[in-house]
Amino acid sequence: MTRNILIVLLLAGISTSLRAQDIAPFRKGDRVTFVGNSITDGGHYHSYIWLYYMTHFPTMRLWMSNCGVGGDTAHSIWARLDDDVLSRQPTVLTLTFGMNDSGYYEYNGTDPQGFADRQVAQSITNFDSIRRRLTTLQDTRIIMLGTSPYDQTSRFNQDIFHGKNDAMRRIVAYQQATAQAEKWEFLDFNAPMTRINEERQQTDSTFTLCGTDRIHPDNDGHMVMAYLFLKAQGMAGQKVADVEIDAAKRKVLRSENCKITTLRSRDGTVSFDYLARSLPYPMDPVARGWGFSRPQADAVKVIPTLMDDLSNERLTVRGLQGRYELRIDDTLIDTLTAMQLTQGVNLATYTHTPQYQQALTVMALNERRWEIERGLREYAWVQYNFFLGKGMLHQNDAEAEQAMWEAGADNAWLKGYRGMYARLRHAESRQMDERQMKLLVKRIYQINRPVKRHIVLRPVD
Repeated sequence: MTRNILIVLLLAGISTSLRAQDIAPFRKGDRVTFVGNSITDGGHYHSYIWLYYMTHFPTMRLWMSNCGVGGDTAHSIWARLDDDVLSRQPTVLTLTFGMNDSGYYEYNGTDPQGFADRQVAQSITNFDSIRRRLTTLQDTRIIMLGTSPYDQTSRFNQDIFHGKNDAMRRIVAYQQATAQAEKWEFLDFNAPMTRINEERQQTDSTFTLCGTDRIHPDNDGHMVMAYLFLKAQGMAGQKVADVEIDAAKRKVLRSENCKITTLRSRDGTVSFDYLARSLPYPMDPVARGWGFSRPQADAVKVIPTLMDDLSNERLTVRGLQGRYELRIDDTLIDTLTAMQLTQGVNLATYTHTPQYQQALTVMALNERRWEIERGLREYAWVQYNFFLGKGMLHQNDAEAEQAMWEAGADNAWLKGYRGMYARLRHAESRQMDERQMKLLVKRIYQINRPVKRHIVLRPVD
């Protein structure tokens, strides 16, 4: 299908149907760039994806980069593509846009359909410039990501740009058609997140995954995005470990992704050593990031199967009677009935197990890395949203700082970034931030290796 025919169909509101979505898993040594607008820039979905790989594949070193810039459209992404993204020499490049391309206030104007048609057509034209550049890359996988939705159905307030997400869906349809034509991979966030919104709004009209501005998903929304991405990579159902023991016969029936040794059953007490090949996936109970109020952990309220899908550390013990204390490295985890143990428990749902605490340390270091990277993305925003247009890209001298200082009198964003730029315009300062991120990642891959744990089930009188 030619580009012109596609545009005609899209402007008529006809989109391609969604197929089964599959993305190849990352491989050891991959350098992954996540390119997008403020949803990528200030969001967590890419950090949550990397955290999964850090915990589930602890020996598989990767590097993932936030390459989002707030306010970006396809045109502004194209303008910084070589300088900001391809200079990182990615082996995998994910790309999303459409929120800003589709516009805002004009949807409540006198000609919303005409405005939508013009915005979609312009976005497609700008995307084609990106496409032509990406097709020249020889050693980079391209993954198109259909943008997370603009929530035009929630009723938490009446400030709605009606029809905006419909226009975004047309941009996503063109992205999908282009990915198919170029043999790129494709994943749509928009349709499944819209479906979740609409389903939950049947019982709570004010529900949204898309934040208080209908645009920026909160941490739970970003975890939903990470879940959709990881599920498309085939990660749902990949167990942390799966242990099944017949205590009466003193026999290990199953030991998936782990090693069980020194199994003993004496006087009703069962014990064994347990070495998993993965850590449980930690879910942050703290709301992080500017303007966010909900934590990553709230995603399980939206997707109840999330923990079983992404962090299933299953322990099943048969041949017991009564009630048992479960201890790991002498830490009391729970008191369980023989029936519960026969049915199996997911150890990853206990946040105080030694292995979960180990995973929380990995998460804490990854969050610190994310915070440092966020500062560098604010620096990138200043470079590409201000200095590029001034012909002062990367000038970073006293003249540049003065120009930003003066422009900040009429631009609240530039004014808010003055202190950051005063520090990061110096190459040594940026290099130290980059070095600190590398040290954090190095440390993560030193401490994320599972260690042998001693598990005891002791009968309770």
